[in-house]
Amino acid sequence: MNLTKKLFSYIVAIAMIFTLTAFAGGAVNAAETTYKLTLNGTTEGHTYEAYQIFTGDLSTNPDKTKVLSNVKWGTGVTYTGTESVADVAKALGKNEMTIDQLLEKLTLTKPVNSVTSTEGSTVINGLVAGYYLVKDKDGTQKDKSDAYTKFIVQVVGPTDVKVKSDVPTVEKKVQDTNDSTGKTSGWQDSADYDIGDDVPYQITGSMPDNIGDYTTYKYIFTDTMSKGLTYTKKNATIKIGDKDVTDSFREDVKTNDVDGSTTVTWSCDNLKGIADVNVNDKTKVVVTYSAKLNKDAVIGSAGNPNTVNLTYSNNPNKGGDGETGKTPDDKNIVFTYKTVVNKVDQQGESLAGAGFKLEKKNANGGYDEVKSFTAGDETTFTFSGLDDGDYRLTETTTPAGYNTIAPIEFTISAEHDKESADPQLTDLSVEVTKGEANFTAITGEGSLTTDVVNKKGSTLPETGGMGTTLLYAVGGVLVALAAAYIIISKKHEKAE
Repeated sequence: MNLTKKLFSYIVAIAMIFTLTAFAGGAVNAAETTYKLTLNGTTEGHTYEAYQIFTGDLSTNPDKTKVLSNVKWGTGVTYTGTESVADVAKALGKNEMTIDQLLEKLTLTKPVNSVTSTEGSTVINGLVAGYYLVKDKDGTQKDKSDAYTKFIVQVVGPTDVKVKSDVPTVEKKVQDTNDSTGKTSGWQDSADYDIGDDVPYQITGSMPDNIGDYTTYKYIFTDTMSKGLTYTKKNATIKIGDKDVTDSFREDVKTNDVDGSTTVTWSCDNLKGIADVNVNDKTKVVVTYSAKLNKDAVIGSAGNPNTVNLTYSNNPNKGGDGETGKTPDDKNIVFTYKTVVNKVDQQGESLAGAGFKLEKKNANGGYDEVKSFTAGDETTFTFSGLDDGDYRLTETTTPAGYNTIAPIEFTISAEHDKESADPQLTDLSVEVTKGEANFTAITGEGSLTTDVVNKKGSTLPETGGMGTTLLYAVGGVLVALAAAYIIISKKHEKAE
């Protein structure tokens, strides 16, 4: 393996080829002139130290390349090995010694310069010709979302190098399923579910470009679920490629007594120590698990958030031991809704004595019961924890003296950010496909409210009422006619 493959990913320039015999002409003592080293691509929050490893006499070859002759140890470093500086330089030039092997035998006593980084680029002034180790000051990147840098650079004139600060990343995704259509989304940042549903999650962690520079590599996922989500221990599967590495991670589950949230950590002390796994800069660690949306789920736009961050080794100068960095939280959210039914009469007044059943259409075309209310004094019926999909509302008990409503069929639809650092519920609506109802949607509250009107039954004639009156009227006429007949008959008899 050549030298550059042994160097850290942050080695931006190195040419360890030394001429140990002075040239006949053109040699200049390196200490006579100083140069500046410009680090491009820097960010704020770093303290860079420059240690001079080698110095010597600067010469220019006929082909314009510059070399150091009469090489000697630089200022601020002490070599603990037995080899001479000339032998070390020669071994480095022939790839017989790596930079890591050199640094193991160097004691860094004092940097020749130290600067605080600025956004964009950072300049280190006052460097004489030589080879320098530029690194972050110890302790300055602990618990930050960044990593320590370490690279060797040749300074034989004004020098510009590109600093690449690379760290792993982590993202959290959720899948969304419509129970009525059976369609499931890809992995995204938001979803909606019914209370009682199992919600599928996926976490993906990446590697830094310089993972090869670490001897060991700590890797810890920290997942925090809000009170409305319940995690069942040991239901997570962790994979690197097709390899199941769940047993290489330790799972810890803790519940916060103050806010009811649950924190789950999956920890691996040395990702590079997992048997039969080649960890490189293309490696992805994927965690899949489910959590149940429980009775404490928040209805509406506040939703039920879930965040994850990744703690990782960030100091290749120590082989991966000791200090760690941490990524920012990555967030997703699960929404759920409610339908509110107000039972009223034709005048809009509350009407007691009704019972209702709400059912949800499944992917097979049938209906599954969501919840039912028996008849009583209630006039408002709230069905909480609903997903999008198709529903049917049936009046199971009708108030006395009123007509039973026809079943109401309706579809709940919702829009929420599928890709966002802070996903939001953007729209909630309902469409009535059968029966009579007018819903009012309030997106922030996650509510869909309607009045269900019962109409009074028709008033029918009482038994013995109108029929008896008619009978009495007809009877009276017959009696009158009979009396008249008798009178007329008697008069006729007298006349004879």
